[in-house]
Amino acid sequence: MGRLDGKVALISGGARGQGATEAKLFAREGAKVVLGDIRDAEGHQVETEIRAAGGEATYMHLDVTSDADWVEAVGTATNRYGKLDILVNNAGIVLWKRLEETSEAEWDHLMAVNAKGVFLGTKHVIPAMRRAGGGSIVNISSTAGLRGSPGLAAYIATKGAVRLLTKATALEHVQDNIRCNSVHPGGVDTPMVQDAPDDPARQGRTPMGRRAAPEEIAYGVLYLASDESSFMTGSELVIDGGRTAQ
Repeated sequence: MGRLDGKVALISGGARGQGATEAKLFAREGAKVVLGDIRDAEGHQVETEIRAAGGEATYMHLDVTSDADWVEAVGTATNRYGKLDILVNNAGIVLWKRLEETSEAEWDHLMAVNAKGVFLGTKHVIPAMRRAGGGSIVNISSTAGLRGSPGLAAYIATKGAVRLLTKATALEHVQDNIRCNSVHPGGVDTPMVQDAPDDPARQGRTPMGRRAAPEEIAYGVLYLASDESSFMTGSELVIDGGRTAQ
């Protein structure tokens, strides 16, 4: 038996990197997966790979800053698969700039994708999860949502917002049997982090001395999405190679 047998999951940012890894893992564990992204060619490829491996998946275009796109995504999941049990708010972007170098437009764009996107996704899945009798929302924050770091001011602000929005969601919807938890990865070996400026000091902050493989984060997300974590809500799962232990 799979750990997500009978579940329907919606994953944002599912076309590459950590989101694609989560989509493939969820499908292997028995979930029917709707994955959304703005990278349509890559997203359709992930859908094809899941189906070729015997899983069930549907890719759709999803701009997480668009209210209408979220309405369509939730509708696709419930109309095609009958319900919605899991949301992974995975989509996110980063800006490698210090505070005084950050423009208003850059700040607004980061907030729209990383914070507003989580708000909209959560808002629109709640009614569907309530109809299903409950569900699990997993928000991907970051160790940057737990502590300060120079050169990432806007990103840190968005990930801190995700962390506390998670707790508010958990408390507001505990009576609906809807759980909400956040995941706080350190550096992960994905395209977003691979594009980071070459900063030896930054790389040296992880005691394990390496970045995480996407699978190492995805298994934590799987745990929170599954019924195995049924007594967890409003919690923070830190997967960072020891970075925040310092």
